Formats: sequence, C-alpha cells, structure tokens
Amino acid sequence: MNDFLAAYIEAALWSSNDPDSGEPLDRADAELAPETLATMEKDCDDFIMEAGHLISTYDASRAGHDFWLTRNGHGAGFWDGDWEETQGDQLTAICEGYGHVDLYVYRGQIHAV
Repeated sequence: MNDFLAAYIEAALWSSNDPDSGEPLDRADAELAPETLATMEKDCDDFIMEAGHLISTYDASRAGHDFWLTRNGHGAGFWDGDWEETQGDQLTAICEGYGHVDLYVYRGQIHAV
C-alpha cells in the first residue's frame, strides 16, 4: 500500500463514526470490506492520475489525508492554507468531482456509501 492510500484510509477511519453505535471507526472492531478497499484504491489512483502534477512536490501522506478531508467537506483539507493557494484551490476543485463518501459497519466490515 502506498503512503497516499494509507493516509487516505487513516483519515477516513479517524474522521468517521459508525452511524449505529457512534463508535469511531478507527477504534471499531471491524475491517475494510474488500469492495470498500478496492473503491478507495481506485479513487486514490484516479485522483493521483488527475492531480499528481499538483501534489508531486508535497508529502504523499499529507495529500492522501487532505484528499479524504476535502472530498468529504471536513473543516480542513487542500483549501485550509497548508498548500500553496493556487494549488489548494485547484486540488479542492478536483475533489468536488469525487463526491462525498460515508462509511458504516455491517457484519464486521466497513463499507462505503
């Protein structure tokens, strides 16, 4: 697993709660469902293909983390001032095309909607 994807998954889990129990998913006794992991991998690969030229000089972990936060409208991400303004604005615009993702636990696995 590459650093971008690992940071994306980490941000997804710590910023999400199980809607039924309210338990943070980074503490849940659950694993990513194979189809959820495959979707995350594809989204990250697609994002890197589209925006890699904008993030190539930055830490891949930071970029993966900010991809999750930005696409889901959290209070931080590419636009919050840690990136050069022009890059941050471009990366934020690219994230809009990926839409919002919600995670939930079903039968011991974390799924995405």
